[in-house]
Amino acid sequence: MVQLPDSSGSPGFPAEALPAEQRVVLRAGRWKRIFAFPNPVNEYAARFTAGLVVVLALVTLLTGWAWGLVILAIGFVLRVLFGPRISPFALLSVKVLAPRIGAPKLVPGPPKRFAQGIGAVISIAAAVCYFAGIPLAAWVLLVLLIVAASLESFLGFCLGCAIFEVLQRIGLIPNSVCEACHQIGLRSALHPSH
Repeated sequence: MVQLPDSSGSPGFPAEALPAEQRVVLRAGRWKRIFAFPNPVNEYAARFTAGLVVVLALVTLLTGWAWGLVILAIGFVLRVLFGPRISPFALLSVKVLAPRIGAPKLVPGPPKRFAQGIGAVISIAAAVCYFAGIPLAAWVLLVLLIVAASLESFLGFCLGCAIFEVLQRIGLIPNSVCEACHQIGLRSALHPSH
């Protein structure tokens, strides 16, 4: 039985004692926390994660190791679903590598999650193509992934974030998804020098 704390922090009453609608809201809140993605995100951690993706993708491409495609796809899916809490590359970046840079450089989280989603689609497609007997398509998709991850890691240009911004500007992604992104875009339009 789940006990809900009262305002003092001590166990209060069982969750089952709540009306059904409130229990649904509680469960939804729990699921939302499980699948939460940080907002804002440390730009340096994102760049380190992209660098680790580049390394694994290059090793996979140069050796023809098909399971590297699967590992890349799993990593992207973990980052999309759970943020940096489960993905080994993200954990290494957030907990070990980025703190060595110094103070974090914070950027909005939703575009980064969107970019991870694009990486997940491309890496899953590459793995499916390879195991479906179309290795050339798999390697072409992997090269696209290497290019995008290299832009993020080495130049700080997030291609997925740029796509997110365009989709938000034309209204396919509502401003409510990332109000900070909308404000950045608005500021850039009003003051092109920024």
